[in-house]
Amino acid sequence: MAEQRILINPKKIKSRRGYHFVKRTLDIVLSSIGLICLSPLMAVIAYKIKREDQGPVFYKQVRVGKNGRQFEMYKFRSMIINADQLLDKLKGQNEVEGAMFKMKCDPRITNIGHYLREHSLDELPQLVNVLKGDMSLVGPRPPLLSEVEQYTDYDKQRLYVIPGCTGLWQATKRNDVGFDDMVKLDLEYIRHASLSYDLWIIWKTVIIIFKPNGSY
Repeated sequence: MAEQRILINPKKIKSRRGYHFVKRTLDIVLSSIGLICLSPLMAVIAYKIKREDQGPVFYKQVRVGKNGRQFEMYKFRSMIINADQLLDKLKGQNEVEGAMFKMKCDPRITNIGHYLREHSLDELPQLVNVLKGDMSLVGPRPPLLSEVEQYTDYDKQRLYVIPGCTGLWQATKRNDVGFDDMVKLDLEYIRHASLSYDLWIIWKTVIIIFKPNGSY
C-alpha cells in the first residue's frame, strides 16, 4: 500500500492569526535575548574563523522563504572561501537523494567549520534573520533557489510558512533521513504547529548544541 501523503491547506494556516502573532512576538523576544547573551560566544567564533584563513567571518546566501520570497540568510562561514565554485565538482558524491546536497566528508569544510556544524553553532547569525522577519526560530529550513527548481508541487508545501532556524527535522532525525523524509517531517510540523510544539523543538535544539545528533 502506498504511503499516505500529507496535504496542507494554506487557508487554514492563514486563519491562525493568534498563533502567528504570538509566535512572531516570541521570535523577537527570544532572538533579541539570544543575540545579547550569546554575543561573547559569537565573538570567540568570529575570532577563530578569522584566524584560520583570514577570510570573511560571515557567509551570506540567497534562500527561498515563505511563498517563494527570496532573502539573504546569514551564517558563520564554515567552508573555504571558494566553496560555492567547487560544488559542481562534488555533486556526484551527494549522499542524499532529492533536491538537496549533503556530503559527510565534504572537503570544503574548514577545521573550525567541522566543530561549528557539529554543534549547530554556524547557524547563530540567523537570529538576525529572525529579528528581520525573514525567518522564525522554528520552521522548515529555507532551501536554495536551485533546490526549489527541482521541487514538485507536493514539496512546495514547505514554502507555505516562514522558514526556521531549526525544525522537527533538525531536532530529531537530522542527517539520518533523505530529502523525501525531510519534507514529510516539515509538513508534519506545519500541520501540527503550536506554541508548545515550537518550544519543544527549541529545547531539543538546545540539547543538540551540547549533544550533537550527527550534523555535518
